[in-house]
Amino acid sequence: MLVVGAGGIGGVASSMMFDPLRARGGELVAYTTNATIAAAVRDHGMRLTGTEGARAVPVPCETSLDAVGRDFDWIILATQPPQVEAAARDTAHLLAPTGAMVCLQNGLCESRLARIVGDEHVVGAVVAWGATMPEPGVYERTAGGGFVVGRIDGRDDPRLDALTAVLDPVGPARVTHNLAGARWSKLAINCAISTLGTLGGDRLGALMTSLTVRRLALRIMTETVRVARAEGVSLEKVSNTVDLDWIALTESEEAALGSPALFAKHALLLAVGARYRRMRSSMLSAIERGRPPAVDFLNGEVVDRGARHGIATPVNADAQRTVHAIARGELRSSMETIYALAERVGVR
Repeated sequence: MLVVGAGGIGGVASSMMFDPLRARGGELVAYTTNATIAAAVRDHGMRLTGTEGARAVPVPCETSLDAVGRDFDWIILATQPPQVEAAARDTAHLLAPTGAMVCLQNGLCESRLARIVGDEHVVGAVVAWGATMPEPGVYERTAGGGFVVGRIDGRDDPRLDALTAVLDPVGPARVTHNLAGARWSKLAINCAISTLGTLGGDRLGALMTSLTVRRLALRIMTETVRVARAEGVSLEKVSNTVDLDWIALTESEEAALGSPALFAKHALLLAVGARYRRMRSSMLSAIERGRPPAVDFLNGEVVDRGARHGIATPVNADAQRTVHAIARGELRSSMETIYALAERVGVR
């Protein structure tokens, strides 16, 4: 197995899969283009903290593809979405003839990878847990959870059972024949949580205590669900509990200041904020490291596909523009930035 990317998700996944895979006679190598991270890992191992306790795992970490080997059964793509296509092109020659790339990215990246390596060599894995890298080579798991794996075409694939066995040490992994539904449900949540986390600059628990944040989150998710329905997608529940079809606002709820249904939806967001209170936006971390934000793969995807179907997505569009303004240094992440967005889009 080759894990491409040694940020929060890639580091936690590599460090938790390494020993179990080796015990079964397998091999795991990490690859990063960041020499500082690689040097820290070589000197100290991948240092895991957070919900999994503290330990260091001696994962081999290379900065040269010539040094990683070839004929990998699995290439796990753990980069940010803006880098995923380049990562696939750079490593395609390292795949075994029956191997597959595993797309961990948020968004709808499987079709992008299929254009590079072919449908038969692409598997998606929806990540239901959180992680961050507070310093090079140090990985904090901020929330528990597992994976939903499948093919974007919904077909059976005997490799999926093998993949779940490899991923299980990180978190429970299950196979779905509706990866598109799982992807779009996660997209709706990420468009709200990751993007508002970037705008607000705080962890999820603190943000979700704000009524304005919750109202914006509901509007962002509602727009995303409407586009998903227009795309013919049957949404899956997230972690078998969060039903995006239910959480999407009706027209009457959008106009109302309060109702029993709205109270229940806000209560759910508060519960999500409490459960994942330590989660921090990976998009914000990317901006802080000078990387381009993934917002075009999240809210931008909703805006573009909404336009094709004639569906208005004003909150996603404004949020997308605001993230880019933060990345350019024109705005800073703060609650004032969130309040300004809410005023512009008419969220009370």
